[in-house]
Amino acid sequence: MASLQDIQRRISSTKKTRQITSAMQMVSTAKLSQIQRSGSGYHAYASRLEVVVEHLVAAHLLDNVDAKHIPLIGQRDIKKTGILVITSDRGLVGSYNANVIKQTNDLMKKLSLDTTNTVILAVGGNGADFYKKRGFNVAVEHRGVSDVPSFNEIRSVLKTVIDLYDAEVFDALHVVYNHFVNRLTSEYRDVQLLPLTADTLARMGGNEAQKSEYNVHSVYEIEPDTNAVLNVVLPQFAQSLVYEAVLDAKTAEHAASSTAMKSATDSADDLISRLGLQYNRARQAQITTEITEITGGMVALE
Repeated sequence: MASLQDIQRRISSTKKTRQITSAMQMVSTAKLSQIQRSGSGYHAYASRLEVVVEHLVAAHLLDNVDAKHIPLIGQRDIKKTGILVITSDRGLVGSYNANVIKQTNDLMKKLSLDTTNTVILAVGGNGADFYKKRGFNVAVEHRGVSDVPSFNEIRSVLKTVIDLYDAEVFDALHVVYNHFVNRLTSEYRDVQLLPLTADTLARMGGNEAQKSEYNVHSVYEIEPDTNAVLNVVLPQFAQSLVYEAVLDAKTAEHAASSTAMKSATDSADDLISRLGLQYNRARQAQITTEITEITGGMVALE
């Protein structure tokens, strides 16, 4: 049985741990609120851009364009598949990273992908380290994403992704990440981003409420020509989707961290309560023993 001193040490150590996890929970909750406020404006922009692209598809502007002049919609044989996997740089986020990596591996099995025909583009250290250790070609490795990432911060990654696709380093691109649902829940998402097709663009377009709100019409006068316009709009659209995925994943990361730290704090409270009960019982047993010894000594003296 543990001594009273040992129990006291454990209680003291657990209380210190609880202070740390409680502070980390408050920090993560503050970061979550901050990124939700900061990202609301960009989400409005992204929604409007999605509606415009959907209407470009509805206006049949992509039906007869020359894919040679617009690489993002060019259909080619898929020899290698790029997977942009978004994870965190650190742990203490519960099952956040494990969920992304597990389901990404399931996606690879479904698509018959392995180290020979897969290019990993990693945003976050966990995903980069995992796939590097397993022999995958990690063409992009971006660490140190800030708590509230700006578009300028991610711009270099976005440009690199588009450049690698144009250079035919990979022939299709999937973006995989955890989508923020609420403070307690996130869900895995897989978006096949490239090549952009009329069907995928139509599916990615805004919902009916957004289309009605923005009142975008499907009739366009193009100047100077369709190719020039699409070569501006479509790269912006692709970059917007990637940046929005990074924002979404970072939001889910803060929520996962807050939840994990709350769980750790609650567990520390339970352990402190159990240790306190154990300490009181041990102390009571010690006092009872001392009383018995004193009583026995008095009887002996009589």
